[in-house]
Amino acid sequence: MCPHQPPCPTPDALDREAARTVANHPEQGWSLLCNGIVVFEDTGELLPDGRVIAPHRPTTAA
Repeated sequence: MCPHQPPCPTPDALDREAARTVANHPEQGWSLLCNGIVVFEDTGELLPDGRVIAPHRPTTAA
């Protein structure tokens, strides 16, 4: 039930991380997005249904 226009991406969308931040806790290393996803500073995610997305930082070429 996103109040934003245009609506934020759903938790299942490929661009789900583009949802607006509704709570930010940098001292704890996480933020809550409008679509219910908790994103962590290591780029991991916790989806509203309990699924975990492993950190997915880009790797640097050596």
